[in-house]
This record gives sequence, C-alpha cells and structure tokens, in this order.
Amino acid sequence: MLVNQYQRFNKPFIAAIVSLLLISCQAPVAATGTQTPIADSGGKTQFRHHEPAVDMTPQRALALLQFGNRRFVGGELRSREHTNEVAATAGKQDPFASIVSCIDSRIPPELIFDQKIGDLFVSRVAGNFVNNDILGGLEFGSVQYHAKVIVILGHSGCGAVNGACQDVRQGFLTDTLANILPAVQTVREFNPDMPSDDPVFVHKVAVKNVKLNMEKLLDRDTLLRDLTAKGTIKLMGAMYNVGNGQVEFKYKVVNGKVVAL
Repeated sequence: MLVNQYQRFNKPFIAAIVSLLLISCQAPVAATGTQTPIADSGGKTQFRHHEPAVDMTPQRALALLQFGNRRFVGGELRSREHTNEVAATAGKQDPFASIVSCIDSRIPPELIFDQKIGDLFVSRVAGNFVNNDILGGLEFGSVQYHAKVIVILGHSGCGAVNGACQDVRQGFLTDTLANILPAVQTVREFNPDMPSDDPVFVHKVAVKNVKLNMEKLLDRDTLLRDLTAKGTIKLMGAMYNVGNGQVEFKYKVVNGKVVAL
C-alpha cells in the first residue's frame, strides 16, 4: 500500500523530470530568417552563412532582410569579425539581395539590414532611381549571382527628393534630380494646393518615387520583368525611417503590376 501511494505521488514529478531531460537534449532550432550561432576556437559567437543564394527562395531572401532590420531596430546586431569576413569573401561572394538606395549617409544598407560583407549588391544614387546603368547592375546580381530579391529603398527626410520638389538647379545635380520629377508631378496632380516645401508633400513624393521606379524597372528591363513574372526573383519597394531605423515594405509586384502591401 505504501509503495503504491509513493508511486502515485511521484508520477507527475517523474513525468516533469523526463520532459525536462528530453527538452535539454534537443538541438537548438534557428528561427526563420536567422542564422545558427556557433562558437569558434576563441570562444566568440559566430554565425553560419545562409544557404547559397542559388538555392534560396525569394521569400527566404526577403525574410533575411526583414529579420535583419528587426535586429537593427532592436539593438540586437550580430557580433561580427569583419577581418574574417574579408578573408572569407576574398575569392568569392554570394549575395542574396540587391538594394537600390539613396546616397544619404544615414542609410548604409548592410547595417540597417544587419548583413555581412558579401551578402548584398548595393546600387546607390541620390534619389534611389533606376536608369540603364543601375538596371544593368541589377541584372548582373540576379542572373550571374542569383540574388533573389531586389529592393527599391527610399527614405524619410530625403534631400534629393526635397531638391526635386524645390526644382533645384545646380550643375550635374539638375540632371540627377530630373529623374525624381515624375514623382513630384504625380503627387502635385493630387495635391494641387500643398506647398512644395511641406514635409508631408515631400514624403509623399519620396514614397511615390519608389513606386514609379519599380514600374520603370518592369517597363524597361524585360529580363528582370520575366524573372519577376516567373517567381525567380521578388521586386519590392520600401521606405527607411531615418528617425527610428525601421524599414517599412510598402510595395510588391502582383501579376506584373506594382501594388501596395
């Protein structure tokens, strides 16, 4: 009788102990969009490289960027040994994404997406627009290196966009800002009474500029358009907030059309 009572009393306790032992024996599983931490010979935490870009899905590539920006915003950047990264990429690179961003000094794509050397192709120009040179670079990334996502990245407080809104004319900058004027004109049609120096107006132009350049890419680059249509790559539009570091994805492509998320 005493033995039976002892066994009944300890069944829940024994079950709990067994569960804890089973959990402690399981290998850690990395969340989607993260990399599995390992310890190097010096005891420092390193991260395994993502799978090869050629084997990556466009959705996985986008998730890596999204999770990276979350880490950046949350102050949880991965520990890096840049010297090791330089050595590891000296003979090869394996970028999984291409970013078209502004030259603004506050927007370093590798940092805001928390990616390492060799992970991103980056094309930067004042006003983050595409032209034949930028499109050629994007083709190089997606065809030769299998980069699976292209992001047209605008940002708040953009000086180039503000200059286009004010119709600034200055040397070669005049030609540069001319690439943003279609966005200025489009926003002006729907906001005829809003002053050009109104921050709200300027921000609307910055957002519209992202969408129009996505459409320009699809219209002018048949190679990238076909890759997008086949689902081989994703084309996304996003805005970076210089005030809090957050990247907000605003546009995607559906059936060949740029649509809001």
